[in-house]
Amino acid sequence: MSNIPDDIVITDICDIITFSSPKGRFKKIENRPCYGLSFCTEGQITYTLDGCTYISDSTNAVILPEGKSYTLYGDKKGFFPVINFRCAEFLCDKILTFPIESLSSYLADYEQMKSLSLFRRNRTKIFSIFYGMLHRLSHTATENASQLLPAIRHIEASFSDPMLTNSALASLCNISEVYFRKLFHDEFNTTPRQFIIDIRIDRAKQLLADGALKINEVSDSCGFSNQYHFCRVFKEKTGLTPTEFRSRNKIRKI
Repeated sequence: MSNIPDDIVITDICDIITFSSPKGRFKKIENRPCYGLSFCTEGQITYTLDGCTYISDSTNAVILPEGKSYTLYGDKKGFFPVINFRCAEFLCDKILTFPIESLSSYLADYEQMKSLSLFRRNRTKIFSIFYGMLHRLSHTATENASQLLPAIRHIEASFSDPMLTNSALASLCNISEVYFRKLFHDEFNTTPRQFIIDIRIDRAKQLLADGALKINEVSDSCGFSNQYHFCRVFKEKTGLTPTEFRSRNKIRKI
């Protein structure tokens, strides 16, 4: 399953262009200069990278990796809208594929971005639309592929509940706790416990920066059993105590 980090930072949208690909076309791309998000309005292309093949058609979007070389073959004549972009950090070194439920919504966003790109003053709006597209692609892929959706939704709604357990989350998914932990690690490359802790720490950062709550109140609000446990975990995750973090990141009120 492909995924896009929620904290991805787009630094540039290089161009927004539609390519025509005839049937039987074979081409080798050398050292691609940027990432590319490609859709397909009709037709089909097969990409080959490092011995693996990836299909681009009306039911699958692809992200093409920056700096990699690959080949493409036109299985069927078609048209392929592409948004070329750059990121602040590494995104992928293989081709990412994403199932699409509603191609028309993505094409509408693409056409809007293309129109807006005629005027530089629209840069912020273009970036906003593109972030929305990436978010939908990533989360649709996750929701389509994962048996864990009931648990993820419950975590999102109740991450501050100190009684949140693997057993309860597994029960929501109608699977055993052992199988739940395995699926979760396969999906997110971490344990359910660490996943929840990371969310709690991110929420604690927000509350500490806001400055309205005391340290013990932040601890309680984020679902930690006690202030000592909160401070210890926060220091392990951030390298700073909650007090140090607040001092460096407190939002200044106007």
